[in-house]
Amino acid sequence: MSKQTIQHICSECEHTQAKWVGRCPSCKSYNTMKEESAPQQAPKKVSIMGFESRTANRTSAKLSPTGLSGRTAPPPRVLTGHSELDRVLGGGLVEASVLLIGGAPGIGKSTLLLQVSANLSAGQKVVYITGEESLDQIQLRARRLGVEGADVDLISSNDCLAIADHIETLPPGSVVIVDSVQTLYSGGDSAPGTVSQVKSASAHLIPAAKSRNVSLLLVSHITKDGAMAGPNVLMHAVDTVLFVDTDMSAGLYRIVRSEKNRYGPADEVGIFEMTERGMIDVHNPSEVFIAQRDQTAFGTVIFPSLEGTRPLLLEVQSLVSPTMFGTGRRSATGWDANRLNMLLATLSARLGLSFSDSDVYVNVAGGMRVTDPSMDLAVAIAILSAKVQVAMPPSLAVFGEVGLAGEVRNSSRAEARIKEASHLGLTDIISPSLKDKSHLPGEAKITELKRVAEIIAKIPSFKDLYSSS
Repeated sequence: MSKQTIQHICSECEHTQAKWVGRCPSCKSYNTMKEESAPQQAPKKVSIMGFESRTANRTSAKLSPTGLSGRTAPPPRVLTGHSELDRVLGGGLVEASVLLIGGAPGIGKSTLLLQVSANLSAGQKVVYITGEESLDQIQLRARRLGVEGADVDLISSNDCLAIADHIETLPPGSVVIVDSVQTLYSGGDSAPGTVSQVKSASAHLIPAAKSRNVSLLLVSHITKDGAMAGPNVLMHAVDTVLFVDTDMSAGLYRIVRSEKNRYGPADEVGIFEMTERGMIDVHNPSEVFIAQRDQTAFGTVIFPSLEGTRPLLLEVQSLVSPTMFGTGRRSATGWDANRLNMLLATLSARLGLSFSDSDVYVNVAGGMRVTDPSMDLAVAIAILSAKVQVAMPPSLAVFGEVGLAGEVRNSSRAEARIKEASHLGLTDIISPSLKDKSHLPGEAKITELKRVAEIIAKIPSFKDLYSSS
């Protein structure tokens, strides 16, 4: 018998080599090399001439190209029973689509999917396949959620090939939920959850679901860094990638974010409240994120963020305190720390203020992570408010991108941001210059800025700013 060989495969980029190393030579990721058994290859057949024709025994199918104007109507969608999840998906679950859902252990992935399966079972054939929990555990959760009477088929299996065969027997339009893809096994010497097993699972389940017009929902683990576990080929093969996260302040709310969506906008978010009866939609999340705001505290300001197509009101908090060391510390939670350093350098150069002897902290209350560059102006005003220790008006909302030259740049969908702020009583708006003001709410009082240096003149509370620096 031939000796079994061992190979090491990177779980991020699938680089393969014989010896283990702490850092992948290809993608430079640490601790991603996983040991697996190398597949046994049959001896190569060598002809007299040293090669054989690759097309000798191959039968090619004729290709039939088509044009771009084939389909005019959008793909049919099915409502999941949760308006927040439908928003993230772009209007509902697309038939024959493949979803990948990730999140930390205990975040509520299985709870949400069990509720969705119960809602969909009223009109579709729904199969819930679990490889981690027993059937008794699923049934106890269904009883706690009050959905034990739903017509859902439960299967406990981690046999990838048997699951693919079962999918091919389902009627078109069915929905299959697999929890989770890291528990599936398709044969061989490698253990479930390895790169080869996850690749094999996607190679069997996705074509089987597509061929039968079946919607497939795959649950995936995440790594310690918060990224989706498994090879990147899994994220490329699916149609939609969703992440379930929690707010860091109280842990009562769940944030479902779309990282990839072939049938709708990416970076869309949905807000849920985790209760004993399961996940409940939060229809007005802006009130949730600013509900505990202290209107008399200095260093806080409201920022109308834009998450996908949805405007959200977030509270930006800042604290400026004398440093205990020679160099001030900069810390940002929910925002890019490098952008904070760039903004402080711009304020120092364009306003003549010094922050070298101060520690500067910035936090987005509620646990949201913001990548919108329009939060620059809100952070700048929050920092200046914390420096002079004067509270901003409770009806103030601020947005706008700040460039290195000190200019305040335009923001996308400014009208939607202003309307969301005015809807909750924030009628004093500081924004970049607006081109069209015809559709703005009448109660909004707009203060337009072209340069960040105009903050001192526009906000009377900052008149003693230089004397305090």
